[in-house]
Amino acid sequence: MIRSRKHTHDAAVLLLALGSGLGVAQADESVLPSVTVSGQSEQNDIKVDQLSSGKFSQPLVDTPQTVTVINQALMQQQGANTLTEALRNTPGVSTFYLGENGNTTTGDSVYMRGYDASSSIYVDGVQDLGAISRDMFNVDQVEVIKGAAGTDYGLTSPSGSINLVTKQANLMNKTSGSLELGSSYTRATADINHKIDGLKGAAVRVNVMGQKADVPGRDSVENNRAGIAASLALGLGTANRLWFDAMYLKQNNVPDGGVPTIGLPGYTSPDPKRPYLSNAPAVDPSNFYGTDSDYQKVTSSRYTLTLEHDFNENTTLRNVTRWAETQNDYLLTSFMGSAANWLTPNPTDLSTWSIARSLPTFLNQRNTILTNQTSLKSRLQTGTVQHDTLIGFELTQSKQNNLSYATTGAWPAANLYAPNPSVTGLSWRLNGGHADGVSNTAAIYAFDTAHLTDRWLITGGIRLDHYRTSFDSIQACGTGSGAPACTSGAPVGTLVTAADLSTSGNATSWKLGTVFKLTPDSSLYVNYANAQLPPGSANFQLSSSANAANNPNYAPQKTKTIEAGAKWNVLDNRLGLAAAVYRTDVLNGIVQDPISLQYYQTGKQRVQGIELSAVGNINPDWQVNAGWTLMDTKVTSGPAVGNDPDDYQLNYTPKTAFTAWTSYRVTPKLTLGGGPRYTGMLQRGKDGAVGTPQFADAYWVVDAMASYQVTKAMSLQLNVYNLFNKEYVAAINKSGYRYTPGMPRTVRLTAAVQF
Repeated sequence: MIRSRKHTHDAAVLLLALGSGLGVAQADESVLPSVTVSGQSEQNDIKVDQLSSGKFSQPLVDTPQTVTVINQALMQQQGANTLTEALRNTPGVSTFYLGENGNTTTGDSVYMRGYDASSSIYVDGVQDLGAISRDMFNVDQVEVIKGAAGTDYGLTSPSGSINLVTKQANLMNKTSGSLELGSSYTRATADINHKIDGLKGAAVRVNVMGQKADVPGRDSVENNRAGIAASLALGLGTANRLWFDAMYLKQNNVPDGGVPTIGLPGYTSPDPKRPYLSNAPAVDPSNFYGTDSDYQKVTSSRYTLTLEHDFNENTTLRNVTRWAETQNDYLLTSFMGSAANWLTPNPTDLSTWSIARSLPTFLNQRNTILTNQTSLKSRLQTGTVQHDTLIGFELTQSKQNNLSYATTGAWPAANLYAPNPSVTGLSWRLNGGHADGVSNTAAIYAFDTAHLTDRWLITGGIRLDHYRTSFDSIQACGTGSGAPACTSGAPVGTLVTAADLSTSGNATSWKLGTVFKLTPDSSLYVNYANAQLPPGSANFQLSSSANAANNPNYAPQKTKTIEAGAKWNVLDNRLGLAAAVYRTDVLNGIVQDPISLQYYQTGKQRVQGIELSAVGNINPDWQVNAGWTLMDTKVTSGPAVGNDPDDYQLNYTPKTAFTAWTSYRVTPKLTLGGGPRYTGMLQRGKDGAVGTPQFADAYWVVDAMASYQVTKAMSLQLNVYNLFNKEYVAAINKSGYRYTPGMPRTVRLTAAVQF
C-alpha cells in the first residue's frame, strides 16, 4: 500500500424525536448489519446549473472556470455525511495528509491541485474556521471552485475554494427524516420546513442530527455527534426578505493517530544495528495505539442574519452579518517510529516488541469570526452591451486562541502487535500559556459579465484586501522541543513571551475570462486569475524564523492560474460535460541559498494538468457523475520538497485521479447504483525520517447502492462501501511513520420518510 521509489463501539440505539408526526426509531444491529433510510418519492436531479453566489452571475456552462457542484441528491445516494466523503466526487481532492509528528490532523485537511485548501473552506460565502470534520446534515450542496480564488474570497490558498451552501427556510411544506444503521453505527436526521400561516412570505425550517458511531476497521476510534440548525425566513416572494439562521453542533470523538507503517512496502529498518526490522510483518490495520484517555470535544456555533431588498427587478441589495465560533479540544496519543522508539528486547519474539507512545498531542483551540458583507447586484445596459454586475465590501475580524498544557509522567509503550489502550502514567493540566492570533480585513470588490454579443462574453472581477494580522505567544520556558529559553535565572516552566509579531498590507486580486458561445448550450473559454496569501493568513500564526513563510518580513505568497476549456449541455440540457487544461504557478516560496545559507523568496512551484467531467442524466432513469484529472506538479525553482533530491514533484498530489458514480432506475421503485474511485501514487512530505516509505501506492475502490421505494412516503437504501474490501492508505503523515487505513468493506442501511 505504501512503497519507496527506491524499491519501487458496541452498536448503540439512538433515540431522536423527529417531530411533526415522526416517531422514535429503534434499531437492532443483530438483525440489520447496516441501514440507511431516505424518503425520496422520485429520483432527484444531480446536475446543478448555477452557483449560489452572486459573484458568479452566469450559468455553469458560461462560467470560465473548473467548477464541481455536489448536491444533496448525490450525497444522499452515496450516504455521504461528511465533507470529506462528499469531496470524493471531484477527482484528486481528499484528505491525503495525516499531519506532522506532533500535530496530527483530526479534521478536513483537504488537498486540492497540489496545495492544502483547508483554510479555504466557506459556508455561504463566509470563511469557516477550525480543523474539524464538517457534517452535511444542514448542507444543500458543496461547490468546489478550482484555480486561484483570490478575487472571489480574498486571502485564500493557491488551489481554489470549497463553499458549503446551507439549507434555508422556503415556502414549501415538507418533512423528511432518516435512520441509518450499520455495524456499530447509528445516525438519525430530520428536516422540517413549514410556511407560517397568517404571515405573508414567512417560513421556518429545522434540521436535527444525532450520530453514535465507531469508525469501520479501527479499534476504539469513535465519531459521535449531534446538531441542530434552524432557519427563519420573512418576506419570501416580496421585495424585502430576511433570513435568520442558527446552527449548533457538538462532537464527542475518540481521535485517530494512525497505524505504524512498519512492514508495508517501502519500509526499511531505521536502525542499522537491527536490520531485521525491515522484514517485520505489518501490523493489523485495526490496531489502536492511543489510550482510553484520548478524547476530542468539538462545539461549533454559527448565527447569520441575511437581508435582501429589491430596488427593481434588475437591482438587489444584500447584507450578510455572521458570528461563528468553533472550539476544538483534544488529546491524541501518537507515536514516532524512529530507531529510539522501537523496543525489541527479543528480536525473535514479536510479542515483546513495542513502540513508545512518545507524542501525546494536546489542542485546545477556539476560532471566532465576525463579518459583515454588503453587495449590490444589478443588470444594466450600456448601449448594445448588457452587464451583470456586483459590487460590494466586506469587514471581517477572525481570531484564534490556543491554550497550552504542562505534562508529568508518560504513557507506557504500546505492544506493537497487540496494543492495550487501558494504561496510566501521564498527567496534564493547563499551564497558563497561550497563543493568540487576530486578523482584521477590509475588502472592496467588483464583478462584471459583459454580453458583447449573443456569442461573446467577457467576465472579470477585482478585489482589494487591506489586512492586519497580529500574533502573540506566552509559553512556559525550557519545557520541551521548541520552548523558549529561560532567561535571567527564571526557573523552568516560567511563562515568558515567546512571540509578539504583526504584519499588515494590501493585497489585490483580479481575474478576467472570455467566453465564446458555440451554441446556446456550449461554450469555449479562457480565464486568468490570481491570488495572494500573506504571512499568517492560513493559520493565524506568525514566526520570526528565517525559513518560515509566516515570517512577517516576507511578502505574500502569490498565485496565478491560466485555464482554457470547453463546456457543453447535451441531451436536452440533462447532461453537462466539461474539459479544461490549466497551469498554476505559485511564487515567493522560501528557499535557502546553499552558499550564503541565507533565505530568499525565490521559490517557484507549478501545477498543470487536464480535467474532464460529466454530470447529469443520460436518460430520465440513468444518472452519472464522473471526473478524471491528470496533474503534473513540480518545483520549478528551489530544492525538492520530497525526500528524493532528484524528484521535484509536489507532495500529497496524485498524478492521476478518477471518480465515477452512476445510478439506474430499474423499475419505478428499484434503483441500483455505484462506481469506482481511483487515486494515483502520491508522495509524502520531506524531513529527516529514516526508513519510512516515501510514497503511498495507487488504489481503486468501488462502492455500490440499491434503493427501494416502499411507499410514496418511505424508501429503503442499502450502501456498500469498498465493495471488494481493498486495503489501501487513505492518508500518510509527513514523516511516513504513520498512516490512516482506508475503510474496509462496510454495509449501511438507511430508511427514509418524506411527506
